[in-house]
Amino acid sequence: MGDTSRLRVGGHELEAVWVGDRTPTSLVFLHEGLGSVSTWRDFPARVVTTTGLCALVYSRLGYGQSEPVSIPRPMSYMHDEGLVVLPELLDAAGIERCILVGHSDGGSIALVFAGAGLPQSTRCVGLVLEAPHVFVEDLSVASIAAARDAYTKGSLRERLARHHGANVDGAFLGWNGAWLDPRFLAWNIEEYLPRVTVPSLVIQGQDDPYGTLAQVDAIEQGAGAPVTRLVLPGCGHAPHRDRPEEVLAAIAAFVGRVV
Repeated sequence: MGDTSRLRVGGHELEAVWVGDRTPTSLVFLHEGLGSVSTWRDFPARVVTTTGLCALVYSRLGYGQSEPVSIPRPMSYMHDEGLVVLPELLDAAGIERCILVGHSDGGSIALVFAGAGLPQSTRCVGLVLEAPHVFVEDLSVASIAAARDAYTKGSLRERLARHHGANVDGAFLGWNGAWLDPRFLAWNIEEYLPRVTVPSLVIQGQDDPYGTLAQVDAIEQGAGAPVTRLVLPGCGHAPHRDRPEEVLAAIAAFVGRVV
């Protein structure tokens, strides 16, 4: 994908990859709850080629080749990433202007960061949000419970180990355990939406087993800046894998308007 490096953030070493030559505005890719640098495959490179911007792709603590994390994860783990880790990461990477590209949990983290009103929040000039969540739905919980069965009884652990190595149990159980904790039903980040004052592109698969169009509607109605929505029929939780050409075209058009 690019040149692998390490970033020291909050006293921990995180796996990070720069794609493309540095540009004044950087794309920063925030992976899903079971993702890492490698689960993005060649998509960041394709976005770089299409937009002309550089990209930083990294694995959060406990994922990919980053340092391991202690579990159970706190119910506030996405808040912690958006309010503490991501600002420090931008400082460590020397990023002064960025567009955040977040998938699932990564999209939620991007919204928290953009709506937090932190000094570093002003560095964000746009959000690309793929299958983000702003509240918990019954559909999400049911699918995450099914993923637990696939992990303990099926081949999911083996497939994830290709991306996370020794981190595989911490990555899965930390994410799965948080979402299936009854206390997590109260998780909600809608309060951040009015303070999101940069444009957003929200991409949602109509057949996403982890979320419905209610998430897109809430973002569109609550955000403090224009929201462009792309709803893809016959598409699941990862539009960049299911419908890459349409997603690439939408991101290129969005970046063209923002930058």
